[in-house]
Amino acid sequence: MNSEERQSLDDWAVRLSGALGIDTAEFREALDVDGILDLAGVAAHTVIRPAAPVTTFLVGYAAGLAATAGNDPASALRSADATARAALTAENDAK
Repeated sequence: MNSEERQSLDDWAVRLSGALGIDTAEFREALDVDGILDLAGVAAHTVIRPAAPVTTFLVGYAAGLAATAGNDPASALRSADATARAALTAENDAK
């Protein structure tokens, strides 16, 4: 991704998060675009391509639930990400 594409993606994330009502300082600190893209790539290559958006949705949902329960959003996201990556590793090992 070149710098123009990256800026476009970052701008989109800011606009969409605002539209979704989650544009807060905590959210901006927790947002890791590179980590999300990497996780999506791992899911797509481990399972099948459509696993990428499903995986990132589920990780975001789990992180949101954890944050709602009082966990730090960045910590909740790291935990959900680690859980998904462990599941993907297990899936890959099972093949």
